[in-house]
Amino acid sequence: MSLRATGALRRRQHTERAARIILSAAALLSVVTTILIVFSLLEPTVEFFQVVSFQEFFTTKKWAPLFKPARFGVWPIVTGTLWVTAIAIVIALPTGLGAAFYLSEYARPRVRKVIKPILELLAGVPTIVFGFFALTFVNPELVKRFWPVGNVGAYSALGAGIMTGVMILPIVASLSEDAMSAVPQGLRQGALALGSSKREVCTKVVFPAALSGIVAATVLAVSRAIGETMIAVLASGQRPELSNNPGLGMQTMTGFIGSAGSGDVATGTIGYKTIFAVGTFLFVITFILNLLSIRIVRRFRQVYE
Repeated sequence: MSLRATGALRRRQHTERAARIILSAAALLSVVTTILIVFSLLEPTVEFFQVVSFQEFFTTKKWAPLFKPARFGVWPIVTGTLWVTAIAIVIALPTGLGAAFYLSEYARPRVRKVIKPILELLAGVPTIVFGFFALTFVNPELVKRFWPVGNVGAYSALGAGIMTGVMILPIVASLSEDAMSAVPQGLRQGALALGSSKREVCTKVVFPAALSGIVAATVLAVSRAIGETMIAVLASGQRPELSNNPGLGMQTMTGFIGSAGSGDVATGTIGYKTIFAVGTFLFVITFILNLLSIRIVRRFRQVYE
């Protein structure tokens, strides 16, 4: 081996070693950050449940931790969170999958190169912009005019859910399209050779083959919707009430954290520690969602050579 080749090999080995160290440090940083978040939530949460019982927190249906007499039943804000998240998924999942199918299977390469970056730019819009749009247009112009049930006011879980769905749409569309594009071309050609239509190739070949990636994209979008704060604070309202009417204002878990955390709650009080208890509960919910996502992805993952 020549000296030049030996020098090139050594440089490549040094570069690979440096890249490995940098990537390992990035992975370690994410783990350490998660651990620190857990520790920052743990102590105030333990102190909260030393005063408020688990039974009161998880079984009662009144939520007013910052008023007198205080009520600590978490289910009203959990219900608001579920309404906003469910509406967002109803908006984002079919629209995002439709966009992914179009970009992956129907769009010409030149069209795809234009549309996909524009779609991904939507993910860069600040969430407070979505919140103001929901407050000033979606709620008064769409929900208030066309929602037939109840006396719709300035705030609504429906308006917040619609804009949260628009916000997470690029996540579903982009990641699902990446998963579909990774399906080997030979599967498509084989199905077409057997007489399948384009629609059948999409629904019976590409979709099952890309299912693990689509599930991962969906769970990531759900976690993003559950954790969205600014849209919930601005558009869903601050009414922590159990209701089966999404046209009314509701308070979400993140909405409570955002409003209480930016208010005049005294540090060290039970109202202040309530923020951490709700944050811990939200962390547990998203953690369970991600565990389920990992199991589903492993169950449906297909490896191609």
